[in-house]
Amino acid sequence: MNKIYIIDVTNRDGVQTAKLGLAKLEKTMINYYLNQMGIFQSEMGFPVTRHEINYLNANLILAEKKVLHPIRLSGWMRAIVDDVEVGFKNVPKLKHVNLSISTSQQMIMGKFQGRKSFKDIVKMMMDAVKLAKEKGAETVGVNAEDASRTDLDKLIEFSVKAKEAGADRIRYCDTVGYDSPFTIYERVYKLAKEVKIPIELHCHNDLGMAVACSIAGAKAAIDAGVDAYINTTINGMGERTGNADLVSVILAVKYASGISGKYKLDERINLKMAWKIAHYASYAFKVPIPINQVGVGENAFAHSSGIHVDGALKDRRNYELYDFEELGRGEPEIVETGRMIILGEYSGIKGLRNVYGKLEVEFKDEEEARKILELARYANVHKQKPLTNDELIFIAKHPEEVRLLMTVTP
Repeated sequence: MNKIYIIDVTNRDGVQTAKLGLAKLEKTMINYYLNQMGIFQSEMGFPVTRHEINYLNANLILAEKKVLHPIRLSGWMRAIVDDVEVGFKNVPKLKHVNLSISTSQQMIMGKFQGRKSFKDIVKMMMDAVKLAKEKGAETVGVNAEDASRTDLDKLIEFSVKAKEAGADRIRYCDTVGYDSPFTIYERVYKLAKEVKIPIELHCHNDLGMAVACSIAGAKAAIDAGVDAYINTTINGMGERTGNADLVSVILAVKYASGISGKYKLDERINLKMAWKIAHYASYAFKVPIPINQVGVGENAFAHSSGIHVDGALKDRRNYELYDFEELGRGEPEIVETGRMIILGEYSGIKGLRNVYGKLEVEFKDEEEARKILELARYANVHKQKPLTNDELIFIAKHPEEVRLLMTVTP
């Protein structure tokens, strides 16, 4: 039976949110939590972008050490030979990539200004795919940017050529949120049926339908006999109005009428991480979770109307489609109201020992303690935000990789 897999793109598309961003340590923690959540793949960044190189290599070292495992870590590049050459030179251990190029007439004319034809686009893509495979890529996803506004016959032609070149998946990009659930189902079904290649759904939320379109597209792919891969971001972060929200997509596959029980979700997914990962992303991006956010919002399980309260108390199923415990909610959270010792960029060794002592982390000697103190100081400079307990523990456990990923040299 074909499955629905999640490829989270928070560390690639989410960080392209205008006016916002993540430090490299925060991007690493996102990968760490996604792995704990059982997400199939994280699109972790840009191998051609110089300030990403140390972070990407550090994360692949962590993957080799089974810290970030079994999650796949992938890179995003333009589908041009030069990007592939530079990307694999910068990040030689990279095994999974997505190569992206525009396919719609709007973008071919609007972006390339008549310098490229559709035939040129296809050739560029094929050359890039073949080279990525030669460089050691185990999987290559080919992104058809603006697929939703691409003539379907041309999209099929493009996808056939991608498959011939060695592509493992086609990413159907609804780049400006143009599709409806109805049109994306029809188009993806015909595409998958004709090309017989797994389909990635990459939907933007410009019309508020990113989650619905992602589910409809995944349904179409599986109905046509291939696996589906849904691109998500945590809390729906992303360009303009964002992407398909990670938690919403998982809940829709698990509980939506006509989807639940009929379409198989990757069994590794652990929804109990939902509360933690959503709140970490909120803290890292400095964007509050809306009170009515699906699953993780403050009011997702709140009732005040008399009729609703009576019904929920009698049987929670009267007014709750799923249980809050399934999302990792319901546990008490400790808020410090007394003395607080915080490890900052100007902290000393006594502060370090106090903070790490509460976390039950011990150092073998003074030299190790001072080494971690230096990293914690730099991490505060790097993030410009207080370190979370998980970040502090991560620094203590993986100091060399943390040192590498925080090293950004212009």
